[in-house]
Amino acid sequence: MRSTFWMDFMKNQQNGASDAELVSLSKIDPENFGFIMERYQIPLFHYIRRITQYPKEDVEDILQEVFIKIFRKLNEYDEQLKFSSWAYRIAHNHVIDTFRKSNARPKTDGFDESEMAKLLKSRMDEEEKMEMKDCAEKVKECIGDMPLKYREVLVLRFVEEKSYEEMMDILKKPKGSVATLVSRGREILSKNMKRKGIGCF
Repeated sequence: MRSTFWMDFMKNQQNGASDAELVSLSKIDPENFGFIMERYQIPLFHYIRRITQYPKEDVEDILQEVFIKIFRKLNEYDEQLKFSSWAYRIAHNHVIDTFRKSNARPKTDGFDESEMAKLLKSRMDEEEKMEMKDCAEKVKECIGDMPLKYREVLVLRFVEEKSYEEMMDILKKPKGSVATLVSRGREILSKNMKRKGIGCF
């Protein structure tokens, strides 16, 4: 059994390690995979929550399954690819599989008001910001009504703030297709909001 001193020392060492180094260490000793989980637990949790809009408990279950898949696929990881994009890709695939199996419409509780702001106009005066806050719940409904492929690209681009190159790696689509999805997603969201009389987009 490892001493607390040794675990603390290793933790300090791994905190400064690159993703690729942590992958290599995890292949040597599976216990090191815990450092990858620690690094990506919060980002992946929020990503899954935002695109599925599932309750916290369901998201935690999906996240656990995603980490299991990541661990099992470590030997397939290509270091030419950004690890975060590779991990998000696995999460993306698992979410798609989950939707196909459940064939259920997601609940619309995955966004908070600050996240909504990233999908709305960035430059607003105080009055507009108050209006945005008031319509946040209706915006959530609009996003929940959108097809997954459009909801996800808006989350990746405007909430996760991923570059188009990273989105290409995650979604396995060419840049033109990604840009089209983003543009179409914004258009659908805008139309849904106008239909509901929401004027904060």
